Amino acid sequence: MKILKIQTLRGPNYWSIRRHKLVVMRLDLEDLADKPSDRISGFYEGLLRVLPSLEEHFCAPGCRGGFLQRVREGTYMGHIVEHVALELQTLAGMNVGFGRTRETATPGIYQVVIEYLDEQAGRYAARAAVRLCQSIVDTGSYPEAELAQDLQDLKEMCSDSALGPSTETIVKEAEARGIPWRYLNARALVQFGYGIYSKRIQATLSEYTGILGVELACDKESTKQVLRDGGVPVPRGTVVYYLDDLADAIADIGGYPIVIKPLDGHHGKGITLNINSWEQAEVAYDAAKGESKGVIVERYYTGRDHRVLVVNGKVVAVAERVPAHVVGNGKLTVSELIEATNRDPRRGTGHENVLTKIELDRTSWDLLKEQGYTLDTVLESGQICYLRATANLSTGGIAVDRTDDIHPENIWIAQRVAKIIGLDIAGIDVVTADISKPLRETGGVIVEVNAAPGFRMHVSPSEGLPRNVAAPVLDMLFPPGTPSRIPILAVTGTNGKTTTTRLLAHIYKQTGLTVGYTTTDGTYIGDYLVEKGDNTGPQSAQMLLYDPTVEVAVLEAARGGILRSGLGFDASDVGVVLNVAADHLGIGDIDTVDQLANLKSVVAEAVLPKGYAVLNADDPLVVEMAKRTKAQIAYFSLNPENEIVKAHTQQSGVAAMYENGYLSILKGDWTLRIEQAINVPLTMGGKAPFMIANALAASLAAFVQGVGIDYIRKGLTTFRASASQTPGRMNLFNLGNYHALVDYAHNPASYEALGNFIRNWPGERIGVVGGPGDRRDEDFVTLGKLSANIFDRIIVKEDDDTRGRDRGAAAGLIIQGIGQAKPDCRYESILDETTAINTALDSATPNSLVVILPETVSRAIELIEARRPIPEQVQQVNGVEVTNSVKSSLANQI
Repeated sequence: MKILKIQTLRGPNYWSIRRHKLVVMRLDLEDLADKPSDRISGFYEGLLRVLPSLEEHFCAPGCRGGFLQRVREGTYMGHIVEHVALELQTLAGMNVGFGRTRETATPGIYQVVIEYLDEQAGRYAARAAVRLCQSIVDTGSYPEAELAQDLQDLKEMCSDSALGPSTETIVKEAEARGIPWRYLNARALVQFGYGIYSKRIQATLSEYTGILGVELACDKESTKQVLRDGGVPVPRGTVVYYLDDLADAIADIGGYPIVIKPLDGHHGKGITLNINSWEQAEVAYDAAKGESKGVIVERYYTGRDHRVLVVNGKVVAVAERVPAHVVGNGKLTVSELIEATNRDPRRGTGHENVLTKIELDRTSWDLLKEQGYTLDTVLESGQICYLRATANLSTGGIAVDRTDDIHPENIWIAQRVAKIIGLDIAGIDVVTADISKPLRETGGVIVEVNAAPGFRMHVSPSEGLPRNVAAPVLDMLFPPGTPSRIPILAVTGTNGKTTTTRLLAHIYKQTGLTVGYTTTDGTYIGDYLVEKGDNTGPQSAQMLLYDPTVEVAVLEAARGGILRSGLGFDASDVGVVLNVAADHLGIGDIDTVDQLANLKSVVAEAVLPKGYAVLNADDPLVVEMAKRTKAQIAYFSLNPENEIVKAHTQQSGVAAMYENGYLSILKGDWTLRIEQAINVPLTMGGKAPFMIANALAASLAAFVQGVGIDYIRKGLTTFRASASQTPGRMNLFNLGNYHALVDYAHNPASYEALGNFIRNWPGERIGVVGGPGDRRDEDFVTLGKLSANIFDRIIVKEDDDTRGRDRGAAAGLIIQGIGQAKPDCRYESILDETTAINTALDSATPNSLVVILPETVSRAIELIEARRPIPEQVQQVNGVEVTNSVKSSLANQI
């Protein structure tokens, strides 16, 4: 077997609207193409021996063991690789279950689709599955060491990519609420929401967390001083910077027992509790000094260690933290008890699991000695041996939920402390014998206030009720009733995407909102270009959606981006599908128009149920998409008698129609006329039907989103098909005694649409034609036939990038089509695009129209601009807007 390509999908896609994280592997089965598993000797037995857990895969039979039944009876290797890749991830702790396998139009080549949680792990699992299956085919087995290495690698990838436990808690709550999020790859920042509604966190620091509060909380002595001044009970203590000052500090606070800790430490590092001698104090000082320049010396207060979590001014959880310890059973030594405790599946390294494995340090030996134990001591049943002085979970401690036990007065103190320090999210450490009694009765104290407190102890306590502490964080970032998403309007289709996207963005600009939009020309925010180039993929969409200045996103969605990566958003408010026609067929295993329609349908299917799919009622393939989406439907049509629109509006559905020369909105019995087509520059005075369709689609998309008719009308009447607003889309130039038209038509459907306008030109029609080299042979022949029926004279050129074809091959096929359609048609072949354009312009006859269908729009426009007699001005000639101030006979021609 041979892997031909691996792609990673990250949004709604061709294979699934709901499952956004998929790996697509194009796999050549080679000599296994005609060999189902039942014809491969020993394969079933070898696979079962290597991965017995495949018994849990149901597959088509729908029962446990169903997949293995298929293997035994005979299934092809692509299907087996799919299941193995899923199982490898599951065994590594990443539970995934979605997969698809389909043979392509090329026999023996399959597309194998598998779900992933971590992108890198998903790609690794796909490759490992091929290795594993190939090994079983060749040898009957897969080395145990290699399987172990595969699983270890996958576990490490999962661990390396995992969010911290606190961040993950907040992310899961956001997902449950339908709030989009993104990891920013910068300082562990996570952004929630889209555009102007976006909010950021870093662990449990939010964008509302004040820097002064964080700085104060990190300075433990200053925190204590501020709290003491506010009447909050805090330990007596002082700060020293030199060992020579330690003895005086101990005396100043009343002697032993004491606590020594770093001035700006964290996670319990460098802290020593219950010090009762100078010898212990010296060792503790060195440990604290290793973590911080300053060392805090405090009175030691006996009692239980509690963490009180305050979010947005309210106590939301309380946990008692118990230091790492083991409990005797009368049989095992302390060392054996530690090993047994660490085998608990809930314990891991660092923060990867609910609990952390117990590891001994300097203080552990002191504690053992203090308690009269060694590692070889056999503890009596129920006898406790403490192994750490501090109660941090990161050092092996456990947490017991006490949220329901805390006294109201202690709640008041904790909430007041968070306000005094200035933290929106605060972890307050309280030492008291009984949290259910006021601190003033128990002699309890506030020992620390922590910025960015961990959530693990509250979300997954060792004992007691888990607390959803992420909910109040999200309530603070997105108070109930406030949005987290900006409107998203996505546009797709074979032809007209860029024009419709730009027009829709222009209409929205009339409302005063900041519009971000992506097109084949670039990514824009407002009136400014952010990034030039073909930006119709998910990366450009993500750039806009997470930009905090954007209020509305209008996103062009091209077939290539959807196929390669999926959509760049989880769901949209409006999905516009303009049309589906043969284009790019044979690329990316999209070989038929029906498959292309299924791909374009992703945009309609990804619309939210409360949103609208705006569909072309004149295109049967687009109409079919209404059955596949859960969104509301809105149709547009050029035909006032369209039966689909009639039935739809009679049932109170909304539609846009071209009727009696007007662009109108229809619903039920009423018709709302927006504007006459002759007054809409984009429609070339109402003479370009495909542009009228684009204008209807944009108007309807804006209307269903609540944009007022006045704004829509203003947008339509001020948007021009000019080189500045829609480069390469019906750009008509007046060059004095002839005209030039530049359009990026490059497939049969766009040639046909353009031809409907060009055929009305009264003078000679000269075409400079070509097409992208990666199209099928028959597509080029069709372009030649269409050209012959549109133009009086043709110059056949080729793109600079032939996309793998020999120079002249594409032109030869177009010429073949010209000859088949009109043997006496005048044509010449000039392969270089610049030369071809200049030749056409040089040979233009009076009142003629030179139509240029270029590879590079900007180059074609520059060549035309160089010939213009005077600077550009916009003119209307008989309802058609043209550029240039030179008057011509156009008014009498069109």
